[in-house]
Amino acid sequence: MEAIISAFFLLIIGATIVPLSSGKVISQGSEALVERLGKYQRTLKPGLNFIVPFLDTIVWEETTREQVLDIEPQDAITSDNVSLKADAVVYWQILNMQRAYYAIDDVEKAIETLVLTTLRSEIGQMKLEETYSSRKEINQKLLHQLDEATESWGVKVTRVEVKDIKPAPKVLQSMEEQRAAEIRKRAAILDAEGTAEYMERISHALQKQTHGQEVLQFFLAQKYVEANSKLSESPNSKILFMNPSVLNEALAELLKTDKHSGKIQEIDDDFV
Repeated sequence: MEAIISAFFLLIIGATIVPLSSGKVISQGSEALVERLGKYQRTLKPGLNFIVPFLDTIVWEETTREQVLDIEPQDAITSDNVSLKADAVVYWQILNMQRAYYAIDDVEKAIETLVLTTLRSEIGQMKLEETYSSRKEINQKLLHQLDEATESWGVKVTRVEVKDIKPAPKVLQSMEEQRAAEIRKRAAILDAEGTAEYMERISHALQKQTHGQEVLQFFLAQKYVEANSKLSESPNSKILFMNPSVLNEALAELLKTDKHSGKIQEIDDDFV
């Protein structure tokens, strides 16, 4: 009699525990995969779900909301052989839980690897300057290629953005030196053009002076010495000295041309 009572109580307890243990609540925005004896059985949706104890196993529960994958800076080489680092951010979403789990091992790691491969490939087809001006184009190409590649995984890549493209420190230093050289070059050209205009105005003004040619020769000689002095200050400059007789011949030709043309102007107060 006692054995029957004990069995009855065990049956009641088992009938209470089994339903409780077979119930599974899935949160909104998530899904779960169930295997029965090692084989896919079904996908659990948000809400209360029941599985068969000891036979069914929940092998994966994951969100179906959009996720963000941050790609750390990676090395890449442009078509003009410039080393740089590029990083990106990928927005993706699971559309089919079954394929995302069974079609690929570690879907997030697979997406990251695919992004890196595609990003390096796109940068490798561009020159360094193009990578800065074609950021939007790179994003669009990455999105198109990633979306096609991940479709069979049950995943949708919704957006890709390249955050930063930064050349190696040595390349940056070289670029800065090149910019500085260009600035110095433009400044030298402007200074030379200004000096030429200034000299022309003086030559016209000195035509009316009694000793205008001697004054102009002295002035040109002075400028000649100053110019050579400035050039000698640069450690990288190569100085070519002009033959003074050639300078005098050029001056004489200039004065002769001005006399024949009759373009004699009054000297400005600035040159007195």
